[in-house]
Amino acid sequence: MKSRAYFAAGCFWCTEAIFSRINGVIKVTPGYTGGNIKNPSYKEVCMGHTGHAEGVEVVYESSTISYETLVLIFFTTHDPTTINRQGNDIGTQYRSAIFYNSKNEKEIISKVLDKIKNKSLFKNPIVTEISPISTFYRAEKEHMAFFEINNQHPYCQAIISPKIKKFIKNYENFIIKN
Repeated sequence: MKSRAYFAAGCFWCTEAIFSRINGVIKVTPGYTGGNIKNPSYKEVCMGHTGHAEGVEVVYESSTISYETLVLIFFTTHDPTTINRQGNDIGTQYRSAIFYNSKNEKEIISKVLDKIKNKSLFKNPIVTEISPISTFYRAEKEHMAFFEINNQHPYCQAIISPKIKKFIKNYENFIIKN
């Protein structure tokens, strides 16, 4: 069965590059969610005045990959302990957030958070926003598959490539096999 999940983990180029490599993920769409204006543009979101986070919509096959596994991957492929920041990307648009579709998803998020806290994976408290999904606005075309198209871009080389290498090392059992 196809399901949808919504994650914001800083720059949506990074988040898309990670989730698009997971076996069972059908499609990853960068966009904006959690804000207070309709149809925001990248420029508006980057100014930090719309309340939106750069995020992704992940369409996945729930018989192949569980929501719980996607949530665990989300928490362990970015820094969920910094408020409105991922590395040099600073502002509310780069906050760590999960937008859930149902009470069941909210319970799964809590379960994963309890596991992470029990394992003491982070030395600082997790500050990830956990909210119901409202409207997800698809990003402009130039942001789709950004890493795949622009992998020689300096940002991709310095930030995204190392994240992908770490992800592949830690989650090789979940990677799409070519």
